[in-house]
Amino acid sequence: MGRKLAIALALCSILGAICVRIVAGRPNIVFILTDDQDIFLNGTGPMAKLRKYIGSQGATFSNAFVTTPLCCPSRSSILTGTYVHNHQTFNDSIDGNCSSNAWQKGPEQRAFITNLKKVGYTTFYAGKYLNQYGDDSVGGLGHVPPGWDDWNGLKGNSVYYNYSLSVNGKEEKHGDSYATDYLTDVINRKATRFLTQRKHDSDSPFFMMLSVPAPHHPYTPAPQYSQLFTSMSAPRTASFNKLGADKHWLIRQTKSPMSNESLIYLDETFRNRWRTLLSVDDMIEDIVTLLDKRQLLNNTYIIFASDHGFHLGQFSLPTNKRQLYEFDIRVPLMVRGPGVAPAQVKTELVVNIDWAPTFLDLAGVTPPQYMDGQSFKEALLGSSRGVVDRTDFLVEHTGEYTLSQPQCPQYNGQPMSFCFPDCVCEDSQNNTYLCVRRLSDTQNLIYCGLEDSELFIEAYDIAKDPHQLTNVASTMDVSVLESLEQSLATLASCSGTACHDVKHPNW
Repeated sequence: MGRKLAIALALCSILGAICVRIVAGRPNIVFILTDDQDIFLNGTGPMAKLRKYIGSQGATFSNAFVTTPLCCPSRSSILTGTYVHNHQTFNDSIDGNCSSNAWQKGPEQRAFITNLKKVGYTTFYAGKYLNQYGDDSVGGLGHVPPGWDDWNGLKGNSVYYNYSLSVNGKEEKHGDSYATDYLTDVINRKATRFLTQRKHDSDSPFFMMLSVPAPHHPYTPAPQYSQLFTSMSAPRTASFNKLGADKHWLIRQTKSPMSNESLIYLDETFRNRWRTLLSVDDMIEDIVTLLDKRQLLNNTYIIFASDHGFHLGQFSLPTNKRQLYEFDIRVPLMVRGPGVAPAQVKTELVVNIDWAPTFLDLAGVTPPQYMDGQSFKEALLGSSRGVVDRTDFLVEHTGEYTLSQPQCPQYNGQPMSFCFPDCVCEDSQNNTYLCVRRLSDTQNLIYCGLEDSELFIEAYDIAKDPHQLTNVASTMDVSVLESLEQSLATLASCSGTACHDVKHPNW
């Protein structure tokens, strides 16, 4: 134990709760990232331990968003603190720059973790990284991203069994035994080993990122949880099983009412997603308990979030993300740690590009100017105003597609993708859009322009219409519309500090 930490802990025993503000040295940081976890559809509902160990002991952010509703682009934004148009990872394919050679030679070299290494952090990663990580065409599992001391990266996309990990550049194969291979538990055990075996004190801080598969497809729960929630159904929100007649073409091609088979599938998917999250909940309890046992908890920030949201039948879209609506861009965000008051709900606007600069700021490192996001450390530590003056941020997505849809012959030759047996497709080339999302004391809006043959526009007053049932693009006040268009034009090409503090004129 370092001398500074020993002194601080001695003072803790005398001063009690004040100790969270006086522990010396740089703090430890644990970042837990789930995959496809919504907040709009009660995605954290089954996670009692998350609420007990993080939410009730820290801050829950009620206005947390992502700047793109797709795994690889969002994770690239999380790692770099930059918008998609700056890190250039547009979708989940290598051609879309997901873990490509260009990514590895450019943005990956500037990921926030490289800055933490420079100031002495020991770093640990376990779980999903980027969807194309480990592909033979880009270095295979021998490629270890810079900045990570203890690397346990999943090859490819989220799974629960039958996968390979890169363990510091060497392949570790896993099969289908729950006892040895269930991925969430493997991440838990590797994290426990890291915390147990290494020296950790205020003179040797650590950053740990745990990137779990849950609740991503294939939604495989641990066997002890596989029969829970049998009476639960997917939330029947106001937009569930509804047609979006005033929305862009991809939404207009859905079918309502959905078939009974589709409804059964959606309900079982919802239950299994909840079931997979119970293993994440167990991991949270194990990590917090071990940190406490090792006298590290009082000097450790724990951040819990998801890479984007998810939908289950909203506007009759079966299961996916990739859409501009609240259910796909809102995410859970909870933080506990030194100086964070317990059991508080924070309403500040926070987006995924803010997480990297916040990690650096918490570690006492000035975020680099190329980061488009801004630290929300001040909001965490109780600033009455919060972190930034921003009211507006950008949401961007580039549609994925294939020209062959054998299960949907009417779409053969059309640029569609992720088509279900009932021929509802979740993405397409013309599902490419830029949006400005505005949240201020007086306005709660989103305005989106699609790059399609219609140049379609969607806009919603979310304060009045939280389920985005009515497109008000044609009826919105002209001055408001102009300010949104101006903001969108600024954000669509901004970089670094030019992306900071973008706000509407009356703010």
